[in-house]
Amino acid sequence: MPSTDYLASIGLEVHVQLKTESKMFCGCAVRFGEPPNTLTCPTCLGLPGALPKLNAGAIERTVLAGQLLGCSTPEVVKWDRKNYFYPDMPKNYQISQYDLPLCLGGAVPLYELAYPKDAQKDIANPGKAVRLTRIHLEEDVAKSTHHAAFTSIDFNRAGTPLMEIVSEPDIDSPEEAVAYLNSLRQILVYSGVSDADMEKGQMRCDVNISVRPRGQEQLGTKIELKNLNSVSAVRRAIHHEIGRQIEEIEAGRPIRQATWRWNDEVGQTELMRLKEDAHDYRYFPDPDLLPVRTPAILARVREHLPELPHEKVARFESQYQITHYDASVLASDRALADWYESAAAGSPVPKKVANWVINNLLAELNGRGLGIAECPVTAPALAELVDLVESGKVSNHQGKEIFAHLFEHPGESPAAVAKAKGFEPADSGEIEGFVDQVIAANPGPVGEVKGGNDKAANFLVGQVMKLSKGKANPKQVTELVLGRIRGA
Repeated sequence: MPSTDYLASIGLEVHVQLKTESKMFCGCAVRFGEPPNTLTCPTCLGLPGALPKLNAGAIERTVLAGQLLGCSTPEVVKWDRKNYFYPDMPKNYQISQYDLPLCLGGAVPLYELAYPKDAQKDIANPGKAVRLTRIHLEEDVAKSTHHAAFTSIDFNRAGTPLMEIVSEPDIDSPEEAVAYLNSLRQILVYSGVSDADMEKGQMRCDVNISVRPRGQEQLGTKIELKNLNSVSAVRRAIHHEIGRQIEEIEAGRPIRQATWRWNDEVGQTELMRLKEDAHDYRYFPDPDLLPVRTPAILARVREHLPELPHEKVARFESQYQITHYDASVLASDRALADWYESAAAGSPVPKKVANWVINNLLAELNGRGLGIAECPVTAPALAELVDLVESGKVSNHQGKEIFAHLFEHPGESPAAVAKAKGFEPADSGEIEGFVDQVIAANPGPVGEVKGGNDKAANFLVGQVMKLSKGKANPKQVTELVLGRIRGA
């Protein structure tokens, strides 16, 4: 049978390091890039007799994430010991949560621009939200680096507060998985819960995939994929694994529940081990940590809920009268959204400001490899420039020249740059004379305009602009040309 006769069900387990100053159960600092094994203490090294102490800030950030994603929080939560024997966890158990986690239920909305670019024009389920099972809080493990003949372990990461966000198997395709990860990251970064930088290991993902024949209600046997270090790797791995499972089923070989790793160099999955179940970890309540009552925590968190990306998109559309697409682009990054609002707040034409940000500013920043935080042009300067163009004091072409100048000379005023470059608006009487001259010299295009072809006026406008040496405002010239011809 062809692959279209099968359905894939995909669930993700996303581990996210919280943005805290200290670790989950001790006072060691959380910092990236420090010399190995320098941010440690007896607690995060798992030495005998060391006792854990809860990080209140990590608990609040997890509850905040849950509130933003529509989760509920039990009135009482607790921590459990998850027993397993790996060199990255020397005490041979991880402090985690089992039956009473901080967050239950909820969902992640899939934003349109979170899909891969090549899939945004053909989204199978617009407006879809992927249900969550739970979000629990635990400690991260040490970082293992595998060399040719040995493995080194860095305990700086051990004990970092780590959320595990577990989805239901609601994802139908690799493209939806990409949208889920990008949308989730956007929400977490927006709220300040995490920087969620996959390159720094602050956001890591395991994928659960099962395949079944179309029409079969029961899900197929689940395979877990590990070693996924980027969103693009997740997409490639899921595509490959779906194809592999279909081949196994069609060959009559049963799928066994197991954990596989993704080998990105060769583009295929490889068997690691048969999958453990919950009972294999022998969960039991951690005797060193008391349960926590959550009502007061919830009350504090609800006082400071930030505006979410989709909420900001709706407000931008309404407040600044911009398109849904433009609002989505501007709201896709919180720093960019804040920058745009700074520029639009004092502008009479916020829609034009949005056009300049999306079509000019972002293109220039991307070309230079800069982020909005590194932008040499200030938001007030762009607002002033847009106002100069829209008021007719400089032409659009001149505005772009001023814009380029501002990138090389930060801090200068657009009006001062315009004056220094001699971009004074042409005399209105002089422009009218140019229009009359061009109309008299070009009866062909004039006849086309009279016949109803307004596009023919573009040639006439261009001739006027040449005569004015670019000082005239193209919009005003167009209106003048059409008015002269229609009134003749």
